[in-house]
Amino acid sequence: MTAIRYMGVVAGAALLTGCVGYNMDAVNSVEPVGSPFTQALTLEYRDLANFEYDEMQDYRDADAYAQKGLLAASGEVVQPNMLENWHIAEEYLPELTDARGRLVAALDGSARDSFPAEAATAQAMFDCWVEQQEEDLQPEDIAACRDEFFAALAIIEAPAVDPVAVYYVFFDWDSFAITEAGQAVIDTVVADYSAMGMSGIDVAGYTDTSGNPVYNLALSERRAEAVESALVAGGIAEEMIATGGFGETDLLVATPDGVREAANRRAEIRFN
Repeated sequence: MTAIRYMGVVAGAALLTGCVGYNMDAVNSVEPVGSPFTQALTLEYRDLANFEYDEMQDYRDADAYAQKGLLAASGEVVQPNMLENWHIAEEYLPELTDARGRLVAALDGSARDSFPAEAATAQAMFDCWVEQQEEDLQPEDIAACRDEFFAALAIIEAPAVDPVAVYYVFFDWDSFAITEAGQAVIDTVVADYSAMGMSGIDVAGYTDTSGNPVYNLALSERRAEAVESALVAGGIAEEMIATGGFGETDLLVATPDGVREAANRRAEIRFN
């Protein structure tokens, strides 16, 4: 490489880093305005930008997330990634195309208003999934973004079926431990139960299709029982709660047998 060419590359890299640094400083210091959705979306894109910048040293994608975060912070409704703008291998396009269609339908319905935080998570994790899938280098990161997307999507699609009395508690794989996010849902159920004066609660546990069906049936029952225990700890009388486990049935996201799917590892809570 000639000295002049080398100097040009260094100058270009310095210019890029400088621009990225400016946008990173801006997104990290901005006070978002607008709707609860755009404010939540700002924070989601901020987190992605910082991860790409600090952990991955991927300055181009960090800048892209920072720019989307700044637009959201101004109150603008930013759209999820358009697949035609990304170089995605043909084999991955059908699932991503279907996922984007479902996401946009939910967002353009009531999700931005009804579930602003979960809608923001779904959009940011879809963008993360697309970005990671284009690189196609880190299967764990691809899976993490995809799983978080589908878990959030399951929540924001729920209003089309039952907008009032369906709550979802999601579980880690092969686990019936209540996560921090799950406890937040349970806290909401306890508050809504008291406010609405409901007569009782039904809790149904489910699993994904990975593992043995007999084992999964027992696991789904333990998930329902774990939610029941958490509801009782929150002040709801045990006799007001009915539980059941349904294993691999009634999947939120249809998958073949043997597939780990975060959205299907859940307990559903309904008032009756």
